[in-house]
Amino acid sequence: MKKYIKIFIGILIAVIFIWTFVFLYQKSQPKETKYEIVKAEISCLERTTLATGKIEPRDEIDIKPQISGIISEIYKEAGQSIKEGDIIAKVKVIPELGQLNSAESRVRLAEMELKQSQLNEERSKNLLEKKFISQEEYENDALKLKQAQEELQVAKDQLEIVRDGITKSSASMSSTLIRSTITGLILDVPVKIGNSVIQANTMNDGTTIATIADMNDLIFRGNIDETEVGRIHEGMPVKITLGAIQDMSFNATLEYISPKGVEENGANQFEIKASITVPDSVTIRSGYSANAEIVLQSAKDVLCIPESVIEFSGDSSFVSVLTDSLNGQVFERRQITTGMSDGVKIEVKSGITLEEPLQGKEIEVED
Repeated sequence: MKKYIKIFIGILIAVIFIWTFVFLYQKSQPKETKYEIVKAEISCLERTTLATGKIEPRDEIDIKPQISGIISEIYKEAGQSIKEGDIIAKVKVIPELGQLNSAESRVRLAEMELKQSQLNEERSKNLLEKKFISQEEYENDALKLKQAQEELQVAKDQLEIVRDGITKSSASMSSTLIRSTITGLILDVPVKIGNSVIQANTMNDGTTIATIADMNDLIFRGNIDETEVGRIHEGMPVKITLGAIQDMSFNATLEYISPKGVEENGANQFEIKASITVPDSVTIRSGYSANAEIVLQSAKDVLCIPESVIEFSGDSSFVSVLTDSLNGQVFERRQITTGMSDGVKIEVKSGITLEEPLQGKEIEVED
């Protein structure tokens, strides 16, 4: 029994030794390397750059009051269309005490002047009838009466403006009624009833009652890196894509490039603007984030190959052309002349033909 066990162990050791020898021999043999075969094609290439920004109306107007006071009525809200001259809100005037006292005093003085002028005019009229004074002296007193009447009316109007912000004689032109200066869409009404507002002056920009814009005239405003700004110019076509409407793109025309850069995150950025063409069936809101794709260079119907198959050596470019596939893959290294690239494909001007197969990436071969 022991004899058979020894024989079995011996055979097992021999099998293991032979298998190990065969395995190591196979591993020591060079593996066959295969490559994916790539062919050139006729295609169109575009080299583009991308600018990020947002959509906004070309003209955005802040409506401010012509007087200071408190908002008593608001007739419009954000999102509504509005025409030029439409009333947005009404301001109730809170008179300043010093100005009010001055205006009231002016009225009282004007009334006293008017009474005196009336007495002088009546006296002159009686004297003229008795021929004690000349016609010219009477006319002077009559003129002073008219001037006193006019001064009283002006004083009363001034008092009404200080006290109420409006005069009875010019109610239709009231500065207490805040009107739109353009036709468009109301983007924002930042005030509420009861808010205090002030008119614009040399010390203050004034309170914004509403922000209005013409949403039929939109632009893209964004930034482009200084490495690309030298390759663009006004009038270039631009394709706009919006984050809010991802399945659509809009045509635009580049119309402005800032002459001065601004440093952002360590890089110089230049502002650009492009006018957008928007179909009537599409609604775009102010402030949408957007990307602008600008075509820097293009080539139509040219011979192209994947840029990954090219071997670059100094200023020269080479590809490996398949010359034999019967006895394994045999390649010939050949110099080519390249043109523009879009980052994925590159134009080949000379060196290969459309039908010639090229060496691509390596393919793993199973044992």
